[in-house]
Amino acid sequence: MTADTRPPEAIEQLTAGLEARGYICDREIATVVYLARMLQKPILVEGPPGVGKTELARATSAHLELPLIRLQCYEGLDEAKALYEWKYGKQLLYTQILREKLNDLLEGTQSLDDAMGRLHRFGDGFFSEQFLEPRPLLKALQSEAGAVLLVDEVDKADHEFEAFLLEILSDYQISIPEIGTVAATSTPVVLLTSNNTREIGEALRRRCLHLHIGFPDEGRERRIVEAQVPGIGDSLRDQLVAFIHAVRELELRKLPAVSETIDWARTLVLLHADSLDRETVRQTLNVILKHQDDVGRVTRALPDLLSRAVRGY
Repeated sequence: MTADTRPPEAIEQLTAGLEARGYICDREIATVVYLARMLQKPILVEGPPGVGKTELARATSAHLELPLIRLQCYEGLDEAKALYEWKYGKQLLYTQILREKLNDLLEGTQSLDDAMGRLHRFGDGFFSEQFLEPRPLLKALQSEAGAVLLVDEVDKADHEFEAFLLEILSDYQISIPEIGTVAATSTPVVLLTSNNTREIGEALRRRCLHLHIGFPDEGRERRIVEAQVPGIGDSLRDQLVAFIHAVRELELRKLPAVSETIDWARTLVLLHADSLDRETVRQTLNVILKHQDDVGRVTRALPDLLSRAVRGY
């Protein structure tokens, strides 16, 4: 995809490129990724867990041949884990060397001011880039060839950390008090994912393109299964996807996501199943359902669900 490629062709190339990496997407997803690169804006990707938000970042990284730098968010995440921290051991060694060489360093000074001035010159190096340990955010900014930066599950981080991200998302730079402003060497492609466990602030939303990835339709989910589980037969694939879609119509604590569909397909291939039958489904429901009351609800509805899956509902 080059700068002079017309947008429709570029989006088609991107769609094909992601598919070649095993990520089956629709035109909306590819369009947002294309616009993010052209406009140099981050993408806020929202949707239920397991629908391919993180995988989109991985596939984009592979397609663009850029390193994937991932920051996993959690409550209490701070700058030291996300941006940088100082190499305290190296700074301590530097201090010891400075102390041992103190007489040599001060040789020839005529006054206290001269001595302090000379020491200050060495003290400035104490907080310099050579003593800096970059964390994911700074690594992405310093990547010379560019990178795909994944800020995963940003909704799990605190509001304070969300505010901290604003400078990076607006200007692709960060301020380090001891050094100054560090700007991106090459603008990274930034994807932030959210499972909607809390509301994302408007300030962060304004800086991002928005993309919602929900459960795919049956046609795209069949293509996803075929791409991720190449050994599966057509009949089993179609029945499995139809069954999953029927299950998603039930009132469950956690609906099976695409990741569970893929895991179940791999499980059934491993068990040499060529179609769905009641006993095999009953024994493997724990692959797609994560709560026992959901397993009980689906088990009670199993005859109807299987009937709908087999007849290609």
